Amino acid sequence: MKVDTRALAARGLAEIALRGASLRDVMERSAPRLADPRDRALLMALLSEGARWWLRFDAAVDGLLEKSLRHKDPAVHALLVLGLVQLEILELQDYAAVAATVEAVRALKRPQLAGLVNAVLRRWQRERETLLARLDARPQTRHAHPAWLAAALQRDWPAQADAVMAADNREPSLMLRVNRQRSERAALIEQLQAAGYAALAHPWLSDALVLPHSTDVTRMPGFEDGLFAVQDGAAQVAADLADLRDGLRVLDACAAPGGKACHLLERADIDLTALEMDAARAERIRQNLMRLRLNAKLVIGDAGAPKGWWKGQPFDRILIDAPCSATGVLRRRPDVRLHRRERDIGAMHLQQRRILSALWPLLAPGGRLVYITCSVLRAENEAIVDELLAAQPDAQAVAFSLPAGRAAATGWQILPGDDDLDGMYYAVLQKLR
Repeated sequence: MKVDTRALAARGLAEIALRGASLRDVMERSAPRLADPRDRALLMALLSEGARWWLRFDAAVDGLLEKSLRHKDPAVHALLVLGLVQLEILELQDYAAVAATVEAVRALKRPQLAGLVNAVLRRWQRERETLLARLDARPQTRHAHPAWLAAALQRDWPAQADAVMAADNREPSLMLRVNRQRSERAALIEQLQAAGYAALAHPWLSDALVLPHSTDVTRMPGFEDGLFAVQDGAAQVAADLADLRDGLRVLDACAAPGGKACHLLERADIDLTALEMDAARAERIRQNLMRLRLNAKLVIGDAGAPKGWWKGQPFDRILIDAPCSATGVLRRRPDVRLHRRERDIGAMHLQQRRILSALWPLLAPGGRLVYITCSVLRAENEAIVDELLAAQPDAQAVAFSLPAGRAAATGWQILPGDDDLDGMYYAVLQKLR
């Protein structure tokens, strides 16, 4: 029996938005149930855009119903959200979107609600302009961002807040990183273009390729041979800031899923330790190393408690991709906006400070530490680095600039959408001799 893609998406979106499931996990569980690649692509679009725009259209559905279905029939409630997403975001033909959504109610075994779903979507079409104006009146529903985050962006980045939230709601380009150990960028671009992929070299990131839209990279030529990896350009900056040369001892703390660790290994012949506290996430590092034909020492341990894993030999370079709110990558991880809470930021701050303070003593004199987050919140970024600089007289900030973004109080901040990059913060610290 053929699986109804919209019904499958509605069940998945209800899990994501109402039960805290991750988009990635739901997609991995659901996609194998669809045989046709076109159905899998539609599923991904529905889940991604449903999560991205939930805070807008969830409120709209409430305004269109006399009694909420959110708790009584969460999948039908999610299906109504997806109906509006199809009409307003995916811009499917009105008749097809409404008819297919009504049919999905039957696939959810709620045929008695088919008339209600049809009536709600038809009312939206009739009253669309008025209803959109009502949603646009509040930042939370205008930008589909939680109210606390919209307020935090206005506080930290008052001149850029609206542009950041708009960037969070646009589909990002697909960015790849050529594996220098196995290919050259020009050769890889030629190979991909010959296969019909519109790959271009990034203008200032030396290992980056850009494609206009997401695709199944596992089907692209060169993937199985380890010629490239998927990595946003903002993350690729880390390897430049590390200032590598052959023979250095390097620690990549909080290393999963391994993108930055692999990039460091592609850049130089180094002795790299990839540290990760979560054993399941460490397995993803191992898989990436294997596919890219790279070697590193993989260690399971807490970056904030080095006594459990450190052997006493200092590192020449330390990369800390600190656990953070992920507020800089909402365009790629739209479900984060549904799961992150304002109270999480204080806990993140404590964890970041603990890790940075614990790892600083492991850096050799003259060595370099690169602190990174995919956050746009100052409390997770320069506030953490400035605390260390105040506490450690042997720590010195290294000044640098990038072609995208802007200087922070200490370090550099790229905001989402700057040069079509994810939001990311970087600081470079050197230990004085």
